[in-house]
Amino acid sequence: MVLLVVQLIAFPFSIVYGWLANRFGNRNVLIMGMLIYIGITLFAIFINHPNQFWLLAFDVGSSQGGMQALSRPYRGQLVPKERSSECFVFFNIFGKFSAIIGPAIFGIVSQTTGRVQYAAGSLSILFLIGLVIFLRLPKKTTD
Repeated sequence: MVLLVVQLIAFPFSIVYGWLANRFGNRNVLIMGMLIYIGITLFAIFINHPNQFWLLAFDVGSSQGGMQALSRPYRGQLVPKERSSECFVFFNIFGKFSAIIGPAIFGIVSQTTGRVQYAAGSLSILFLIGLVIFLRLPKKTTD
C-alpha cells in the first residue's frame, strides 16, 4: 500500500518539479530535491508512530517523481553527444552499484544498531555524497 501511495504522489510532484525547474532552473531544483531527501532520511531516525511513517512515504513520493523527471534530461545536457553511449552506460553501472550499496548500508546499520530508523537515517550519507559530487559538476550556461 505504501509503494502505491508513493507512486501516486510522485506523479503530480514530477509536474510540480518541472514547473519549479522552469522558474528557478533545473540545477537549483535538483539541489533542493537532494536537500529534501537528506531531510527525509534524517526525519526517519525519529519515527515512532504510524502516522509519521505515512508522512515519510508522502515526502519520499513528493521528491522521488520530481528528481527522476529532472535528473535524466539534465544529465543528457551535460553529456557530450559523441560520448553519450559510454556516459549512459557508466550511469547505468553506478545505478546498479547504488542498488547494492544502499541496501547493504541499510542492512549493516540495522543489524548493528537493532533499529531500522538509524539504518534509514544512515542513507543521508549517500545523498550528501551525491550532493557534493553534483555541486562539483559544471554548470550549464542556460541554468
